[in-house]
Amino acid sequence: MSPLSLAQLSDRVEINDLLIRYTTAIDTKSWKLLDSCFTPDAHLDYTSAGGIKGPYPKVRGWLEKALAAFPMTVHFISNSVVTLEGSKAKARTCVLNPMGFPNPDGSLHLFTVGAYYNDELTRTEQGWRIAQRIEEQAFLDGSLPSALQIPK
Repeated sequence: MSPLSLAQLSDRVEINDLLIRYTTAIDTKSWKLLDSCFTPDAHLDYTSAGGIKGPYPKVRGWLEKALAAFPMTVHFISNSVVTLEGSKAKARTCVLNPMGFPNPDGSLHLFTVGAYYNDELTRTEQGWRIAQRIEEQAFLDGSLPSALQIPK
């Protein structure tokens, strides 16, 4: 394997920052920050985890509704395999996502989702953005809360 150029190193750091920005936006429910993660015409697919797929604006609205029920989510990402192809890139990133759903007594029903983000990325004038994301759920540790109603 040949050494990475400074441009390739910069791209990889910027892509890592983008992936972290996504998790920060989701966990803090910062929807304006989430907008800075995707191209306007991005396609997202969360169907493997019981979600929806479609164009970013539609899925963004769904995420707002679906995540409103969770006072606590924490997304840990690691082991990103990034392939750079000029102004395009592909990334496969491991995700561990503990989530807490409120029980009637005020405690949290905790469960954890393990998944992969399979992304196609593009460099824009504003920096790297996700043009396509397909979430591939690998496991669910614990059980979904019986009162959980996932919007469609």
